[in-house]
Amino acid sequence: MRQSPFARPAALAAALLIGLGGFAIGGSAQARQTLRVAHVSSVDSLVNKALVRFADEVKEKSGGELVVALYPDGQLGDEAPIADAVGAGAIDMGLGGAVDALDPRLNVVSLPFLFKDAEGVHAFLDGPAGQELMKLGQDRNYILLGALDSGFRQFANRKHPVREPADLASLKIRTPPNPVILATIKALGALPQAIPYGEVYTSLQSGVVDGVEPELRDFYDQKWYEAAKYVSVSNYVWSANYWFMNKARYDGLTDAQREVLRTAAANSVKWYRGELDAVYTKIIQELKDKGVRFNEVDLDAFRGKVDPVYGQFAKEWGGDFVESVRAAAQRP
Repeated sequence: MRQSPFARPAALAAALLIGLGGFAIGGSAQARQTLRVAHVSSVDSLVNKALVRFADEVKEKSGGELVVALYPDGQLGDEAPIADAVGAGAIDMGLGGAVDALDPRLNVVSLPFLFKDAEGVHAFLDGPAGQELMKLGQDRNYILLGALDSGFRQFANRKHPVREPADLASLKIRTPPNPVILATIKALGALPQAIPYGEVYTSLQSGVVDGVEPELRDFYDQKWYEAAKYVSVSNYVWSANYWFMNKARYDGLTDAQREVLRTAAANSVKWYRGELDAVYTKIIQELKDKGVRFNEVDLDAFRGKVDPVYGQFAKEWGGDFVESVRAAAQRP
């Protein structure tokens, strides 16, 4: 189930302590700036642990001039409202996969079966094509600092194993508000339901949806496995947890402060990537111990259904753009 509401005040207090801690030692209070960072992942998630490291490094390397206040677990809203608030300047920085407010083309990384594995994802993001992608959003008052892995997504449901597309027929599957994921689930024969992250557990419990297409850490952290015991390993899309900042706020910092943010973000991304394999190994075993049943899928059968998704977004974003990303993503 969702994290206990009693954890929210504790998390908020921790966030405020991070912010107030900047006033305890060194420098003048007037010179210090607090950057509010919001995301929907839990306090104990790998995402939040990476951000705690980011906050510590920013405070240290800026000499206390910049202090990062963290608001995890959806305290300041779901992913799309966080993105809107960052663009408006109400929040300084956010993370999430609902990025239509920044630029819909950022969703290109979620095209189905685009990447073979995490190594290929990281090579793409760190290469020329990925760096060009990270320049999007500036005309809408956003700066991208990086992307954490939201990871490869699977199929999970309450009713039966999914081994081929026919097994998804008529299942109501919750998806995030990502247009590519919505289109892909529809192309595979299921009924996509865009439900806010914080409502997924109760929607599964009550039968509003039959299943989800989760990244396994979310599936574990949010206890969705309590209602959905069948997990089909497909890696059907990879999704990004984009890390973005209000551009006006970013531009208002000094060159040295911007360099501190960039370096700390890059270091946090590197640390985060290095932790992923161990985390997945641990949670998969724990999910099995809790009675979750894993199975593989017929990948060729699924791949054969998704060409219309590429056609749809080639029309929306431009065929040359989609093909250039596809070519860069599939390089060895």
